[in-house]
Amino acid sequence: MSRLGELLVRENLISLQQLQKAQEQQKKSGGRLGYSLTKLGIIGESELTSFLSKQYGVPSINLSEFEIDPEVIKLVPVEVARKHEVVPVNRTGSSLIVAMSDPSNIYAIDDLKFLTGHNIEVVVASEVAIDEAINKYYEKQVSYKDVLDGIEDEEVDVAKEDDGSINVVDLEKAADEAPVVKLCNVILLNAIKKRASDIHIEPYEKSFRVRYRVDGVLHEEQQLPMKLKNAITSRVKIMSSLDIAERRLPQDGRIKLKVGKDKEMDFRVSVLPGLFGEKIVLRLLDKSNLQLDMTRLGFEEKSLKDFLFAIHRPFGMTLVTGPTGSGKTTTLYSALSELNKTTENISTAEDPVEYNLAGINQCQMHDAIGLNFAAALRCFLRQDPDIIMVGEIRDFETAEIAVKAALTGHMVLSTLHTNDAPATISRLLNMGVEPFLVTASVNMILAQRLARKICVECKAPVDANPKVLIDLGMKPELAQQVKMFKGKGCRTCANTGYKGRIALYEVMPFTDSLKELVLQGASAAELKAEMIRQGIKTLRMSGLTKIAEGMCTPEEVGRVTVGD
Repeated sequence: MSRLGELLVRENLISLQQLQKAQEQQKKSGGRLGYSLTKLGIIGESELTSFLSKQYGVPSINLSEFEIDPEVIKLVPVEVARKHEVVPVNRTGSSLIVAMSDPSNIYAIDDLKFLTGHNIEVVVASEVAIDEAINKYYEKQVSYKDVLDGIEDEEVDVAKEDDGSINVVDLEKAADEAPVVKLCNVILLNAIKKRASDIHIEPYEKSFRVRYRVDGVLHEEQQLPMKLKNAITSRVKIMSSLDIAERRLPQDGRIKLKVGKDKEMDFRVSVLPGLFGEKIVLRLLDKSNLQLDMTRLGFEEKSLKDFLFAIHRPFGMTLVTGPTGSGKTTTLYSALSELNKTTENISTAEDPVEYNLAGINQCQMHDAIGLNFAAALRCFLRQDPDIIMVGEIRDFETAEIAVKAALTGHMVLSTLHTNDAPATISRLLNMGVEPFLVTASVNMILAQRLARKICVECKAPVDANPKVLIDLGMKPELAQQVKMFKGKGCRTCANTGYKGRIALYEVMPFTDSLKELVLQGASAAELKAEMIRQGIKTLRMSGLTKIAEGMCTPEEVGRVTVGD
């Protein structure tokens, strides 16, 4: 057990089980223990920093609010800064103030003293903040302006749009031009730095723009010159091993990008032919940010208890529903992580496989050769399975096999695209599954949405208007008592007032009374009324709870949920 972990457990800031989980994460992804603890959400960055500050009797510093002189940065080489996780902050006379994540590292202090010839004074900062500071001050920042200024005199325009035929050799040559390569790298790296989940590269008749989706909302990042359209499209296709000569059909690919020494980032690439060129959407898949701890996802206590009870049953079906980008995959992976034991055989059919999970047999779908969800499910049933995860139930054939698997002693997890939990039953019936099979096989339906969280760095109370909450569906007596918060906007959240997202859940155990209504041919509205009567929280109710807990704003809950 590391010294830091031992101290945190002794002070009851984390449990022994949480420490073990962080140590497992540390072994998988490398880095230090403090980084794993904050990444898993076991302890907050500011909480860990203040603990270290008190423990070692040194002041703490918020590096994001501090501008460091480039001359001070030059005193410590980047290799040393990365090796010891340190950043020089200021110089006063013969003393150099250095931010460290581990103030007890006397070897680092001696090394810095020898290298710089200064007396070293230590302040403490979180590992995440130090990493960001090293990236900010040491790595050469390349902006769109720098790259585009270099392109102005370059001849990268390779084709006219009128004849529809483009010389592939010209395309490859243009895509390999240094400015185009640099510009594509800037687009990808800036998306990682801004915590974007998707990149949209979009050609229109008279404009060519790049947009990032950050915390579920699209923001325009940059307008690019029209003459770069074909070159950039070709460059992204080359990076994702796609056919650059094919411009009439949609294509899917993948890019693996190495960031820093140890980190790898995957981009899932989709190319769609449009009226004025091909639109490219890249989905960022960062395994280090995959949150598999169910207690940190946003479940309320009762909802989590019901969900865990459903997935731990020996057989039956648990369905997760919601639109694209609502966090269904994360919820399913969290469930699989909970169920992943050496005594269980777990197989998944996914399209595509977003993250690799150790100990789980994951199968990538390939429709072109006939490997679809139905074919994979049939094969799974001959592989002695215990738990099966189907990426999505899209048609009657897949639904029928999944239901049969759930009825013959297997636990089946899957997703559907529906608006809420009760509507999922109607969707299965519309696919052609008989009502008696639905009631016999389904254990639980979970609907979810992702809402932006208020930034903790600039969070401030606001004058509450109870009418806003009453309009959203909160009871008047509760609305009078709720304290509301809002993010003012700061550097940490790029002045949006929001940073990160949390899931809103509608967890509907398929009770006997609900099954009876389904067999009687009840509508989704009748099922929802019965669900509310049983005290099950809807998505809107879950959002109101998050407002009361000071996590979300009424505007955000109103954006992602509808009234009951």
